[in-house]
Amino acid sequence: MSPTRFASEHKVIYWGTIVILVGLVITGLIRYEGVTTSNKSAAKANQLQEELVRAGYPSPDTDTVEQLLGTDGGPVCEDPGSALNTALWKIQQSNGAAGPGMRPVITDTKAVEVERIILQVYCPDELEDFQDSLNDLKTDDTVRR
Repeated sequence: MSPTRFASEHKVIYWGTIVILVGLVITGLIRYEGVTTSNKSAAKANQLQEELVRAGYPSPDTDTVEQLLGTDGGPVCEDPGSALNTALWKIQQSNGAAGPGMRPVITDTKAVEVERIILQVYCPDELEDFQDSLNDLKTDDTVRR
């Protein structure tokens, strides 16, 4: 049997082996990316927990923080100083009534501080814009501790 004939008879085996190896490499790369992302989100969540505890807040659940904020801060970091986000946030800081009974309230300083801490951990580049958008917001110590 000649070497050329042997190679041509086993061509399917060679191609099958190549396809399997490429599949394993792709699977390994995808799994590596998932582990790296998971480690980054866990580190960010732990950092946020430490900052919140240092500021006097209770420590949130790590898994919940990882799911909500991921590695990039999720919805919290999506242009936090924009006019729409600021308007929605101010509406949420009302007395809870609907229609004509709805009145703005003086927001507690601690409520603003939590979002500032999240921005410091997840997207510090957005912190200045957020601070600028809150300059006209009246805050005070309104919640009894």
